[in-house]
Amino acid sequence: MPSTHKKVVVRKITRDAISGYVSPASFVSEGKLELLSTSGNLVRIELSEVKCVYFVRDFNDPEGTSRKTFTTRPRTEGLWVRLKYKDNDVVEGLMPNDLTQIPADGFLLNPPDTRGNTQRIFVPRSALASLTVLAVIGGMQGRRRPAKDEAEQEKLFTE
Repeated sequence: MPSTHKKVVVRKITRDAISGYVSPASFVSEGKLELLSTSGNLVRIELSEVKCVYFVRDFNDPEGTSRKTFTTRPRTEGLWVRLKYKDNDVVEGLMPNDLTQIPADGFLLNPPDTRGNTQRIFVPRSALASLTVLAVIGGMQGRRRPAKDEAEQEKLFTE
């Protein structure tokens, strides 16, 4: 994603979809999503009207995500979460395991199918009924160390 503006498809709670471009650093301002539409107009949408924002590779793909849940346990480091929308729709994804990287307005997560058209998903807090952490997937520091050799271990009892 090398450009300064990212391609997005905004899905509203009313099931409407708007395609356009956003600045990845500051696309939410004062409780509104700022979107440059494909026709070149600046559109400001209330976050309470937004269901989710799909960061996509192409606008041509009509479906936002092909797969909404993981088929197996993810291997990438982070929080494996399940989001349940107010309309009972469910989606899973991976979030960073760092509170400083979670925006106050919503959640930014990686979808289950990273090879699909959707690269990231932003979900406003107002669109959710619940968020469940399914697993914390850690890196190498969380794994157990191998046991020491018998010669290196201390003797507790003398024989």
